Amino acid sequence: MTQSARKPVLTTDSRPSHAPAEQSFAALRHPAFRAYFITSALAMMADSIEHVISYWMMFEKFHSQALGGFAVISHWVPFLLFSVYTGALADRFDPRRIIQLGMVCFMFVSLAWGYLFITDTLEMWHAMVLLVIHGFAGVLWGPASQLFIHDIVGPAQLQSAVRLAATARILGQLMGPAVGGAIMLAFGPQHGILINVLIYVPLLLWLWKAPFKPRAPNPAAMRGLADIVTTIRAIAGNRTIVSMTLLAGGASLFVGNAYQAQMPEFAHDLGHGRADIAYSMLLAADAAGALIAGIVLESRGLLKAHPKTAFILAMMWCCAIGGFAAATAYPLAFGLLFIAGFVQLSFSSMAQTLVQMNAPANIRGRVIGLFSMSGLGMRAFAGVTVGVMGGVIGVHWSLALSALGLLAMIVGLYLFTLRRAPAR
Repeated sequence: MTQSARKPVLTTDSRPSHAPAEQSFAALRHPAFRAYFITSALAMMADSIEHVISYWMMFEKFHSQALGGFAVISHWVPFLLFSVYTGALADRFDPRRIIQLGMVCFMFVSLAWGYLFITDTLEMWHAMVLLVIHGFAGVLWGPASQLFIHDIVGPAQLQSAVRLAATARILGQLMGPAVGGAIMLAFGPQHGILINVLIYVPLLLWLWKAPFKPRAPNPAAMRGLADIVTTIRAIAGNRTIVSMTLLAGGASLFVGNAYQAQMPEFAHDLGHGRADIAYSMLLAADAAGALIAGIVLESRGLLKAHPKTAFILAMMWCCAIGGFAAATAYPLAFGLLFIAGFVQLSFSSMAQTLVQMNAPANIRGRVIGLFSMSGLGMRAFAGVTVGVMGGVIGVHWSLALSALGLLAMIVGLYLFTLRRAPAR
């Protein structure tokens, strides 16, 4: 048999490009990714449990709407300011250690909350400091985790890994309130927040010896804001990265998840203004849609990553959100939120995949950080477009107009991308 006739040996980076289309849950076929999927879902659940307990205790202690607003700002602003920097850290160092550092910060915050709750010494400045540290823990985890899953599965199963990682995040967020409420009932918030520390431990320990494919070292110095400018210049000629980054940023700026904070008013107008099961279902409808999207799309290997598909799904999301804002019947509102969650996970994970696939290998972490800065950091301003404007014209109109403005931006971006595309 000649050399050319031998059956090729497939490595992580040399799998046939058609393989993922023939496999359901392709990334879960990697033992390392299965372990990361489970442990990261637990960590996200712990993060959600901490929100449930700490937000409740802050409300009981201070009854401060301003502190609640600061909690949102402190969660997203670190992504806006430091995502590129933490992505550069993951480029230069082992991303496993960056994620572990984030887990240590999460655990410290839960321990600190527990101490302050038990000793009844919580003051507002304590809460503000812990909320900021929690935000930094999230930005340490985010870009590094995306770079790490790329190292685990390689480009062939990257879309599956990104979509499943998003599904794990949604699963953790859905389980968090239920488990957090049960822990508070069983052990009280003071001890429940300490028990929550243990839920972060599996990911922390698994990462210690987790499989890792060494990459070429990136000795480039990290220069803070200068890294953002350098990264933008490096990807300026790549229409796919630019368009997907702008798409993610626009979705976060115009709408984001700001309508979740306004859900009590939407529920009231739909005839479910009390804290009952109908209100809870409405609050979780889009998360349930996102979870179903991850399961259905992965089970069939559907919606392969392509910029045109991402744009169309994002337009569908705008229509679903706008329809929800105008809905006057509860079943219709619930169904539209479910659809919104389904298509949001679909287009956001697709955009993330396209950015990772097209990013230069030596600055992939920085490019992922830039995408996170746009897609997550801009959520800090969504409260203005939906919330503040809603105080002037009503949340129904503000959300509908925000969705309409985003739809116009996406259409313009899509047409511009097509017009600039070179002929094949």
